[in-house]
Amino acid sequence: MLDDFMVRASIAGVGVALIAAPLGCFVVWRRMAYFGEATAHAAMLGIAIALSLEIPIFAGTLVAALLMALTVTQLSGRSLATDTLLGLTAHGGLALGLVVASFLSGVRIDLMAYLFGDILAVTRVDLLLILLGFLAVILLMYWRWSKMLISTLNEELAYSNGINPIREKFFLTISLAITVAVSIKVVGLLLISALLIIPAAASRTFSRTPEEMVIITAVVGVISAISGLQFSYLFNTPPGPSIVCVSLAIFLILSSIRPLRSN
Repeated sequence: MLDDFMVRASIAGVGVALIAAPLGCFVVWRRMAYFGEATAHAAMLGIAIALSLEIPIFAGTLVAALLMALTVTQLSGRSLATDTLLGLTAHGGLALGLVVASFLSGVRIDLMAYLFGDILAVTRVDLLLILLGFLAVILLMYWRWSKMLISTLNEELAYSNGINPIREKFFLTISLAITVAVSIKVVGLLLISALLIIPAAASRTFSRTPEEMVIITAVVGVISAISGLQFSYLFNTPPGPSIVCVSLAIFLILSSIRPLRSN
């Protein structure tokens, strides 16, 4: 069954959508949209380093995304504003990665695949990495869910309950780095943040509890992945951007339904 490239692509798309669902909710709740985008952009440097050292792309992107996220977390509020620091690391990491990649001789680099994804080229090894990433993120979310949620709602309340918000943000940062590393093949560096934000934003107006929002976000993400792949197959459009466009369409439809419900 896994010999069919569309089956592998569908499994990969669904897997990444499920990984992104709880993280996307935290990104929306914490207003960390640019943080996720900066983490993804900085992963380009990890790709270039992985290619130069001939190590797995997953390892390079995971390390680069994690280092970037931890650096921003540690330096925020010290000498530069957070948005300035994020912009510096995001664009600097992306540009530096592209420059380093241009010096690699004898290595064929498909930049479009890294920037916008190449889900149709997903292999069994990629599926295994997505599965491992899914298990890691879900287990981490299950372990830290209540503490992360309290830290997100109110840091003072977290401290009064013996919870360290900085530590919870560290675990969230690790989860984001893992998500970026496993999502590159599916939607690419430039669209990962869209996959995190749009389904969560679409589900927010219809959710009454945080858990309900995660479930609706996962459903929106899965529908976007499968429908986007089908749209791409039928109309010969890029798969990654097609998935994001379907997700955006769902967001617009749900946003237009909300005013009707309130009347």
